[in-house]
Amino acid sequence: MPEMVEEFNMEKVMEEFERVTKDAERIQRETLEKILEDNASAEYLLNLGLNGRTDPESFKAFVPLVTHKDLEPYINRMLDGDFSSILTGKPITTMSLSSGTTQGKPKYVPWNDELFGTTLQIYHTSFAFRNREFPINNGKALSFIYSSKQFKTKGGVLAGTATTNVFRNPGYRHAMKAIQSPCCSPDEVIFGPDFHQSLYCHLLCGLIFREEVQLVSSTFAHSIMYAFRTFEQLWEELCVDIREGVLNSKVTVPSIRTAMSKLLKPDPELASLIHKKCMGLSNWYGLIPELFPNAKYVYGIMTGSMEPYLKKLRHYAGELPLLTSDYGSSEGWIGTNVKPRVPPELATYTVLPQIGYFEFIPLTDLEGTKGDASFLCMDPKPVGLTEVKLGEEYEIVITNPAGLYRYRLGDVVKVTGFHNSAPEVKFVRRSNLLLTINIDKNTEKDLQIAVETASQFLAGEKLEVVDYTSHIDLTKEPGHYVIFWEISGEASEEVLAECCNCMDKSFVDAGYTSSRKVNCIGALELRVVRRGTFQKILEHSLALGAAVSQFKTPRCVGPTNTKVLQILNENVVKNYLSTAFT
Repeated sequence: MPEMVEEFNMEKVMEEFERVTKDAERIQRETLEKILEDNASAEYLLNLGLNGRTDPESFKAFVPLVTHKDLEPYINRMLDGDFSSILTGKPITTMSLSSGTTQGKPKYVPWNDELFGTTLQIYHTSFAFRNREFPINNGKALSFIYSSKQFKTKGGVLAGTATTNVFRNPGYRHAMKAIQSPCCSPDEVIFGPDFHQSLYCHLLCGLIFREEVQLVSSTFAHSIMYAFRTFEQLWEELCVDIREGVLNSKVTVPSIRTAMSKLLKPDPELASLIHKKCMGLSNWYGLIPELFPNAKYVYGIMTGSMEPYLKKLRHYAGELPLLTSDYGSSEGWIGTNVKPRVPPELATYTVLPQIGYFEFIPLTDLEGTKGDASFLCMDPKPVGLTEVKLGEEYEIVITNPAGLYRYRLGDVVKVTGFHNSAPEVKFVRRSNLLLTINIDKNTEKDLQIAVETASQFLAGEKLEVVDYTSHIDLTKEPGHYVIFWEISGEASEEVLAECCNCMDKSFVDAGYTSSRKVNCIGALELRVVRRGTFQKILEHSLALGAAVSQFKTPRCVGPTNTKVLQILNENVVKNYLSTAFT
């Protein structure tokens, strides 16, 4: 991996980006060669008979495509304390935890310093292009980041979320110093053990430094939206703290209280100003620029499962632009956003050929389906990074420096263009997130569109969908879709019944509509849950080891995700069956 730069040179980073994307195929070969050379002694590669070969042809001939399930026996040995060269040349001593929202439990994936190096490369590249368009001058960042604790497995392996492993890396602070605006909040808040207390203090610190805040950010859009929903409930308490210069008694962590006492001084003038601004806002529209008049943009991952939060985020942001950050996963980074002015819904990511070795499985349409990865032939033939075709959809296969070889990530992307010879991709969906009963194939995006279309009926009652998810109910014949909604207040029976019918009609997949008409799929069911239900799902996720800044609401709750399903069903207050096809 390249050495970490001592001083950040924006022009140099952009020149390097041009260089690697112009000769992406050669850079890919070199990247694979380096990964295989470093890990030639790994038991996994030796058992496959690679025997030190580093060329792509041998690699593809000897190393099979795998999923996480295939690697679990090796990963479990590491978790149990086997520090031999299992997947990598150097023993793996740290694991990352995925968010766990897809399958209901977090996955462990190997983490090492080389993966940290690719993280810095992504950060540096996106910052160079972002700062060219939106320069930050000696400002602070209101960053809603929470570094959950690292812990040791029974075998002595350090484990934490991917973001935690980045934040707690000894080289992180030094490497990011030149490109990262200082965070408003002290480390004690970021690394605090209770995210509710940390969030309260993040908001308080932002208000204290309101004139200096030049950007508002978090890892995911959900965290930013959640923070300002929380502000709506707590703003008067925050004003009291600022007026009196004394931290709210509900913040009990000693280290946080000590750190905050150094920042918090009585400021009645500031408290009155914030109070006046909050009272003057209409339904909290433009809250962020009102509170932080020098903020230039709002920044975080805003694509994929984060898209449903953009409407609310835009409401808070007013005229401030929303900038989506880079494209990656717990398993590794994929691409960087070099067009920050493009709205998140249209955002594309340029795949960086030097951060991993990438292959792409073409998604073929079979019997009129939407070409999902689960319908691919048993022996798919991936193509290389520079062999992808414009307009086509692919499932990503990644080989990274931390022991994942030809790993099926499960993400489906569409090639929208090329930057030199490197593809620009748009995230489409998770390949395994599908609503399907019969011959229907509805994706996460289809679900989002159905919910957004139906939720327009709530506007007349000045209500909105706070969050949502779905489930396939096969407990009785025929099976049917169940959509769970949490809404911001009490809607009338008539409106909710109309919302239910509208959602049923909004799934335009031919397999769904034809199955509904002949009753091979039952009537869609809308279950309205009480306020705070999705907060309980968040709390459950945190209990499993997730960090709040890495949390993603599961959009389709499968039968294995029993606890989340239990939380949802225990909090249903109303339910409606569609009459759209009767």
